[in-house]
Amino acid sequence: MLVEFGQAVWGHALNNPGVLAAPAPGDINTEGILTFFASKIAPILLAVLGVIFIGRASKGEVSRVLTSSAIAIIGLAFIAGAATLLVVGDSLVKLVFK
Repeated sequence: MLVEFGQAVWGHALNNPGVLAAPAPGDINTEGILTFFASKIAPILLAVLGVIFIGRASKGEVSRVLTSSAIAIIGLAFIAGAATLLVVGDSLVKLVFK
């Protein structure tokens, strides 16, 4: 559920026409970097965590798996909260400096 929420927030945050504009020479395309990490790196890291959790659970370390899973879920909640604050902050800045 949190992953879907995070993906929806990132999709909404990055779904504006200005993202596709070519950056000026010398500028760093931070939107492209964020898109790359959100679409390529994050799923790989989540898959690695899943494999680690399955491996620990098969060894009988259920309490460690539950603790690690709770920490991972809290981390995803912080990431989703940061993405939400990014969108809200951007909206407020656009509203104030309109």
